Amino acid sequence: MTTDGQLEQLGTKDKAWLGKYSQVHMNVFGTPLRVMDHGKGTRIWDIDGNEYLDFLAGIAVNSLGYAHPAWVKAVSEQAAKVAHTSNYFATEPQIELAAKLVKLAGAPEGSHVYFGNSGAEGNEAAIKLAKLYGRTLPGALPEQGGKPARIISMVHGFHGRTLGALSATWKPVIREPFEPLVPAVEFVEPGDVEALKAAFDATGTAADGKGPVAAVIMELIQGEAGVMPVGAEYVRQARQLCDEHHALLIIDEVQTGVGRTGSWFAFQQKELSGGVTPDIITFAKGVAGGFPMGGMIAFGQQLSDLFTPGSHGSTFAGNPLGAAAALATLGVIEHDDLLANAQARGKQLREGIMATGNPLFKSTRGAGLLDAVELAHPCAHAAMNWMLEHGLIVNAVAPDALRIAPPLIVSAQDVDEAVSIMAGVPEDLADD
Repeated sequence: MTTDGQLEQLGTKDKAWLGKYSQVHMNVFGTPLRVMDHGKGTRIWDIDGNEYLDFLAGIAVNSLGYAHPAWVKAVSEQAAKVAHTSNYFATEPQIELAAKLVKLAGAPEGSHVYFGNSGAEGNEAAIKLAKLYGRTLPGALPEQGGKPARIISMVHGFHGRTLGALSATWKPVIREPFEPLVPAVEFVEPGDVEALKAAFDATGTAADGKGPVAAVIMELIQGEAGVMPVGAEYVRQARQLCDEHHALLIIDEVQTGVGRTGSWFAFQQKELSGGVTPDIITFAKGVAGGFPMGGMIAFGQQLSDLFTPGSHGSTFAGNPLGAAAALATLGVIEHDDLLANAQARGKQLREGIMATGNPLFKSTRGAGLLDAVELAHPCAHAAMNWMLEHGLIVNAVAPDALRIAPPLIVSAQDVDEAVSIMAGVPEDLADD
């Protein structure tokens, strides 16, 4: 580690492979930090043999860590049986998984699942379903003199990079180069109830009026904004406004779902959601323990029925290999009580970080095993690099914040080790 927090020279194999990477990969991710080779449990090794304690889990993806025996067994057995069929057919794992997710979400009778391959695809499906729903609202049909229904999203919200999901993603630097995007999507400041109320009140047939609000979409904890909860009271009032104006409430659980915050879904925690029930949730990341999978759950028969054959689809969505991986992942979380582990280890982690007395650490925030440490000055990349050099993987999610999201299987000993490494981070690292 150099004095400004930059990485030392890479290992011989890492350096060689990263040279090849730059020759064949589009530069959308920047230069990778390492070339990884294999993992086990909460640890991963690069191709030069260096060991890392992974407290990012593939950005909240590897729920069971690396090479969990139950996951490996399920994927191996399903791969030897059938890995893919077209969507002209169904498979037992696909049907079982959909039923399991509806049950875990506590969704009412008549609720249905749509499978995709990522969080962005889950949010694309939710946005399309909301647009169909919006056409059923009074004053929404242009052919009858109405105005297109709108979708309200949150400032600092992140829902994906495909065009529909990007339209509901706030960050200007990733939005603006691709505009114009999907129209009739607006942003309000999270926590500002009056701004949300004003968005609803803007509906009207006058010249300056807008179409009705079809849906409000939000994360309960804005992950890419720095692990920032939007506030339970705000969510409760958003639900109330949606009910009053016949709008849908879409909760993006891509990063917060599948046990990450200590419950199956974050909306099930009153301290995060105000106790509300959404109309749609989206999921991805940790659901299949490392296999690409995402989707949405529409709550209730009436909403689910808006999607009909041909409304939406995906070649790979819900394939049996991914479904088997997800069933194994959910089964281990359930059997090993990893929801309770997420709560206990998250509390241990947040308290342990602050107990180090490191003056660089200003505060912690988050829920379960989706956490952030706020830094005293904006040196997050330097701090991340320092920790990587010392065998700990975390993420610079904002200039002054590090995101920490270890596998749900993380042990108390793992947390103690991570905190011990973090305690040594110099406070005088160079700012980003």
